[in-house]
Amino acid sequence: MSAGWIGTGKVRAREADGAVEITIDGLTTQAKYYKPLVYEFMRKEWTSRPSWGDYVVEIRMEHVGEPPWIDLDNLAKALLDAIKGYLFHDDSQVARLLVERSEGERERISIRVFPRP
Repeated sequence: MSAGWIGTGKVRAREADGAVEITIDGLTTQAKYYKPLVYEFMRKEWTSRPSWGDYVVEIRMEHVGEPPWIDLDNLAKALLDAIKGYLFHDDSQVARLLVERSEGERERISIRVFPRP
């Protein structure tokens, strides 16, 4: 597993400490924007194969100032659809899902996926 990030555009990812971490720079109010963006990154740049078993997915949307008007449930669905088939076979394998919004230093979305202990 490499601690180095792959990707040079809005989406980057790495494997670290048994988890896959994905970051997406910038925010938009349209959750549907993220599905093709992340899906294309996974299709073109991700080399690992999906696994079976239960997974934990943590999604954090960081904003500066007022939070954007975006439904976190729609954001989660778009992101799960984008990584399905690359990190796990089906989103029914997600045994724990945490989606949160918080103030941060810059606008971004962070996703952390790891097997459920």
